[in-house]
Amino acid sequence: MVIILTALIVFGVVHSWLAGQNVKQGFRRRVGDRVYEGFYRLAYNLLAVVMLAPVGLLLIFAPGNVVWQVESAPLALLLNGLRLLGLAALGVALVQIDLARFAGLAQVLAYFSGQPLPLPDEPLQTGGLYAHVRHPLYVASLLILWPAPTMTEALLAFNVGATAYFLLGSIVEERRLVRAFGSAYIRYRQHVPWMLPRLRPVTNVMIQENLIEKRD
Repeated sequence: MVIILTALIVFGVVHSWLAGQNVKQGFRRRVGDRVYEGFYRLAYNLLAVVMLAPVGLLLIFAPGNVVWQVESAPLALLLNGLRLLGLAALGVALVQIDLARFAGLAQVLAYFSGQPLPLPDEPLQTGGLYAHVRHPLYVASLLILWPAPTMTEALLAFNVGATAYFLLGSIVEERRLVRAFGSAYIRYRQHVPWMLPRLRPVTNVMIQENLIEKRD
C-alpha cells in the first residue's frame, strides 16, 4: 500500500508540475511554438501512462490481502453494473470533450498535415453529462474504481490516492476554467453541482447565454 500511495503522490506532483505554465513555456522556447502546440499534449499523456504502468503491474501481481469480498451474487452483480455504468459515462464524457484532442492526437495530425496551430479554442461544455455534474470524467472514474466486489490492499491504496488526486485536480481545473471563461464559468458553477450529479439536468436559459464567450 505504501509503495502505491507513494507512486501516486510522485505521479501527482510530476503531472501537476508538467501542467504548469513555467514548464510549458520553457518547452515552447526550446522547440518552438508549432512543435510545442503539436506534440506537448501527447507527450504529457504518454508520460502519464509510463508513470502509472508500474502501479498497474503492482495491482495485478502484488494485490496484497483481501480487504473485503462480496459473497452475495446479486450484490456483486449490482456493483459490477455500477462499474459498467461508470465506464459508459467515462466514454460519453471523453467523446463530448473531443477524445482525439484530449489525447493529443488531433494536435499531432494538425502538425503533420500543415493545419494552423494552436487548434481553435474549445467552447465551455455545459450540455450532456456536464449539465448534471461539473466533473463527469472524475465522477465516472470513481464509479469504476470503488464498487469493486473484491477489494485488495493494493486496489484500496490506489483508490484512495486516485480519489485524492481527482478532488484536488478538480479544484485546480476550476481555477483554470475561471481564468479562461470568467463570469460564464462562474455562472455555470453556481447552477451545476461539483462532484455529486443531479438526476435532472440543468437547462436554465440564464446559464446557457453567452457560455462560449471568453473573458477579454
